[in-house]
Amino acid sequence: MRFSISIPQFDTGSFDADGVRAYVRRAEELGFVGGWTLEQTIGSSPIIAPLELLAYAAACTTHLRLGVAVLVASQHDPLQLASAVTAVDRLSHGRLDIGVAPGGGFRNFAAFGVDKQTFIASFTEGLDLMKLAWSDDERITFHGRFRDVDDLAIQPKPVQRPHPPIWFGGHAPAALARAVRHGDAFLGAGSSTTAAFAEAVTIIHRELGIQGKDPAGYTIGKRVYLMIDDDRDRAHKRVQAGLHRIYGEMKGIDAVPVWGPPDEVAAGLRAVAEAGAEMILLNPVGDDVAADREQMERLATEVIPQLT
Repeated sequence: MRFSISIPQFDTGSFDADGVRAYVRRAEELGFVGGWTLEQTIGSSPIIAPLELLAYAAACTTHLRLGVAVLVASQHDPLQLASAVTAVDRLSHGRLDIGVAPGGGFRNFAAFGVDKQTFIASFTEGLDLMKLAWSDDERITFHGRFRDVDDLAIQPKPVQRPHPPIWFGGHAPAALARAVRHGDAFLGAGSSTTAAFAEAVTIIHRELGIQGKDPAGYTIGKRVYLMIDDDRDRAHKRVQAGLHRIYGEMKGIDAVPVWGPPDEVAAGLRAVAEAGAEMILLNPVGDDVAADREQMERLATEVIPQLT
């Protein structure tokens, strides 16, 4: 079992550079395998952009892997996104993991000039174009339904070959089949319950068999929102407040987190592992960097030892 930790992204007032720098360095010292961000390009939560924050984290660390889950790639220009991913991979000397998804039909695609009727097809084609941009070819040609490129020079290339590991999100059977077909790993959303994650893992394993892929080469993980507090009722209030800072009044979000004293948090995480997670992305939902730092310290000393 491997454990990663979320990187605080709430940016209110002024950016807490010292706090974030100390946080990611401490995460590295504590032995977390990765530090991860999430994307919310538009929305009421003041969440700083993920790839840009990872570039900052890259300068503060030496071996902590850096991830984002997930980029709603259908709302990005693929060549620009490929270039940004390459930049962070190079700045980190090959420590980047990227999560992608087309996004659900509820999203505001019009704000990005994307046709809601074709966003999945556009996403899949865009991912193919990004992989081509990351290839060893110094010049690329690509003729698709949405994009037309002739003899285009692309430099530089990512450090990781053929490209940084691609993690997929999703929960519908078609989305999970797509995750196996186009990705290297799957990360269950923090907004999904452990039970829903277990169902997704079953489908992923079935698709690996159908598509003839080796399960040993395909990692499965899950983001888990959490709050440790020796006072169980206070833990519940804190975790709910944290989730509402991220998701607003999203229906069903109250059912997804793990909270309570260390033993109860460990039990919740154990259930996630038993559901099939090989990597758990621990996501405290404190109201500032200091609160998340306190949670990270408690996870490392009071929770993870119960699971290893």
